Amino acid sequence: MLKSKYILFAVFLLATVGVSAQKAERDYIRKGNRLFNDSVFVDAEVNYRKALEANPKSTVSMYNLGNTLSQQQKFQDAMEQYVSASKIEKDKMKLAHIYHNMGVLFQAGKDYAKAVDAYKMSLRNNPADHETRYNLALAQKMLKDQQNQQNQDQNQDQNKDQKSKIKNKIRIKTSRKIRNKMKRKISSNHRSQKKNKITRCQRRMLNNC
Repeated sequence: MLKSKYILFAVFLLATVGVSAQKAERDYIRKGNRLFNDSVFVDAEVNYRKALEANPKSTVSMYNLGNTLSQQQKFQDAMEQYVSASKIEKDKMKLAHIYHNMGVLFQAGKDYAKAVDAYKMSLRNNPADHETRYNLALAQKMLKDQQNQQNQDQNQDQNKDQKSKIKNKIRIKTSRKIRNKMKRKISSNHRSQKKNKITRCQRRMLNNC
C-alpha cells in the first residue's frame, strides 16, 4: 500500500513538472513572437532558446529561432535549426513552412540546386502553396542560368588554355632560335675574348719589355 502511494506521488510529481515545462515553453514562445514582430530579434532569440531549454524537441521553437537568426544574417545557424526541426516534425503544414524557409536561405546563398530540392519537399507536404511554387520556378530558372554561365566560363577557360598552349609553343620555338643565336654569339665572343686575353698578355709582355 505504501509503495503504491510513492508511485502515485512520483507520477503526480512528473506530471506537474511536465505541465510546468509546457507552460514555460509556451510563455517563452509567445514572448519571443512579440519581440520578433517588434523586430527585437536578439531578445526574441533569447526567448526561443529558453523555450528550447524547457523543451529541447520543440519544433516550433526551432523554426521560430531559425527565422530570428535569419533576420540577424546568421544564415548557417538558422539552417541548422530548420534542419533539426525537419527531422522531428511530423505535421505536414509545419514541414512545408520549414522546407520553404530552407529553400529561401539556399536561394539567397545562390545554391539553387538545393533551393529547388527544398521547395519541392515543401510542395510535397503542401501542394497548394502558390508562393512556394513561384519560388521553385524562380530557383529553377536561376539554376539553369547559373549552369549556362558555368558552361560559358568553362569554354572560355578552355579557349584560354588552348591559346596559352599555342603561345607557349611559339615562345619555345622562338627561345630555341634565340638560344642558338646566343650560343653562336657566346662562342664568337668567347673566341674573341681569348684573342683579347692573348693580345693583352702580349702587350703587357711588350710593355714589360
